[in-house]
Amino acid sequence: MEKVRFGVIGIGNMGTSHSGWLVGNRIEGAELTAVCDIDEKRREWAKENLPGTVTVYDDYKKLLDSGKIDAVIIAVPHYLHPEIAIEALKRNIHTMVEKPAGVYVSQIRKMNEEAEKHPDVKFAMMFNQRTNPLYQKVKEILDAGTIGNLRRVSWIITSWWRTQKYYDSSAWRATWAGEGGGVLVNQAPHQLDLWQWICGVPNRVYAKCIYGDHRDIIVENDVTIVTEYPNGATGSFVTCTHDPIGTDRLEIDLDGGKIVVEDSRTATVYRLKKNEDELNRTMSMMELVKLTQGNAAGADGGLYTVETFENTDGWGVQHMTVMENFACHMVEGTPLLAPGSDGINGVNLANATLLSSWLGREVDMPVDEDLYLEELNRKIAAEGKFPTR
Repeated sequence: MEKVRFGVIGIGNMGTSHSGWLVGNRIEGAELTAVCDIDEKRREWAKENLPGTVTVYDDYKKLLDSGKIDAVIIAVPHYLHPEIAIEALKRNIHTMVEKPAGVYVSQIRKMNEEAEKHPDVKFAMMFNQRTNPLYQKVKEILDAGTIGNLRRVSWIITSWWRTQKYYDSSAWRATWAGEGGGVLVNQAPHQLDLWQWICGVPNRVYAKCIYGDHRDIIVENDVTIVTEYPNGATGSFVTCTHDPIGTDRLEIDLDGGKIVVEDSRTATVYRLKKNEDELNRTMSMMELVKLTQGNAAGADGGLYTVETFENTDGWGVQHMTVMENFACHMVEGTPLLAPGSDGINGVNLANATLLSSWLGREVDMPVDEDLYLEELNRKIAAEGKFPTR
C-alpha cells in the first residue's frame, strides 16, 4: 500500500486532533478516509470540517465493515477501547488504541488474546510520551546497566490540574461506570506507562487514594503509591488534579548514580566515579565531612560527572510521531514504539493501586483480576450509572 487508509472512531477531543493531523498531511504515509461518532453534533462537525473524501459513520461496525480503511484509531471513552479493538482485530484491521488500553485488566487481556490470534495484524497503543527523547535516553541507560541497578524511584506528577467545570463537562467523566476511575485512568496513564516501561514492573503495591479531594466527584483525584521491586528497590508515585502550580519531577536512584527529569523537558544524569557500595566501604570520615560540609560532591569534588539532555518538542509532535511510526510499521516493518500488548501493564498498576486503597492493605502484582472487578462493580452499583453532581 502506498498510503495507509485510516479511520478514526470517536471524534471528541483527541479524535478531532488525530483527524486534523491526518487530513493535514502531517502523518507521512497515511490518509484519513473515514470517521465515526454516535454524537450527531460531532458527525456534523466532521461533515463541515473534513474533506468530502472522508466518509462519516454513526456506527463503528459500519466503518469497520466499509472496506474504506486499512487501520483504525480508537479514541472513545476508556471502557469501550477493548470491545471496539476486538471487533477491528477480528476483521484483520490494523488497530491503534488511545490510552489507557481499558479500565480493568481482564478486559484488556481479552483484547491482547484476540490480537495474538491475528499475528499479521498490527496492534499499537497511543503512548505518545514514549517518543520523548529524554525518556528514551533514560530507558536506554537503565536497560544497559551503565549506572548500575535500581535502588529507588520517585515520581511527583501533580501538573494535571482539572477544575470542577472540566468534570461537569460530560456525564461519564469522573464516574466508576463511565470512566472507570479518575486521575489513574484519565491523566496519569502516561506516567504509569513510562514508570514501568523504564524501571520495570513492581511486585508489590501499597496506596493511599483520596476520592473527590477538593472536587465534587466520587473517583480518585489524589493518589500516593508506594511500590517494591523484585530486587528490593522501592518506588513512590504521587499525582493529583487539584494543584494549579503542579510539579513534574522523576528521580531514579541507582547504585552507580542518579537520573533526574524535570517537567519532561530536562534530564540530568549523574554518574558516580565509584559505585556507591565502594564509596560506602572506602570513604573516610574526613573525606565525608569535606564532601558534605564543603558542598564539593560534584564534578569539582571528583565524586561524579554530569550530563544534561533537553527536549523541545511541542504538544502534538509526540502523537504524530507515534501515528507515523504505526504507519511505517505497517508499510516497512519499522519496530513499534508502543506495542498494543504493552497497554495491560499500566492498567495493572492502576488497578493494583485502587485495590490497595479499597482494601487498606498491600497487594501483590499482577493484580487479582477477579477481586478487582468485583470491587469495581460494587462501586458502580453504589453510584448508579452516571450520578448527578
